[in-house]
Amino acid sequence: MTVTTYLAYLLIAVPLTIWVARTLSRNGRIFLVDVFHGNAEFADAVNRLLVVGFYLINLGFVTLFLRSRNPVLDASGVFEQLSVKLGIVMLVLGVVHLTNVWIFNKIRTRSRLDSMTRPPVPPNDNLQGPGFVGGGPQMWPIENA
Repeated sequence: MTVTTYLAYLLIAVPLTIWVARTLSRNGRIFLVDVFHGNAEFADAVNRLLVVGFYLINLGFVTLFLRSRNPVLDASGVFEQLSVKLGIVMLVLGVVHLTNVWIFNKIRTRSRLDSMTRPPVPPNDNLQGPGFVGGGPQMWPIENA
């Protein structure tokens, strides 16, 4: 029964990983094109690299997580072991995906801030005038001015 569990695990986990990678690649393209300011060729290249990394990390995890400590003795043991193993694989897939989205959202936010020609918030006060060195934007007040 242990070998049956291994086979069932691989027959579910590997196609699941491939499906998630393809879905993320297909639907994430628009997001990457936006992150890279419309440079579709660069976004596609990054997307392909992300898919390769996704496969390496997740299929490596699936392979390492194949082994079990206790032998599976009956059908209920097969389902119990599969539920734990597949549940953990799905959690890892989700964490990797959310980490990618978080990182690219940070890149996108920084990129948008860098491309702005003016500050996102107007200054609160004008620092020029008497009481400031040179009447400019220095932050050191002149004492007894």
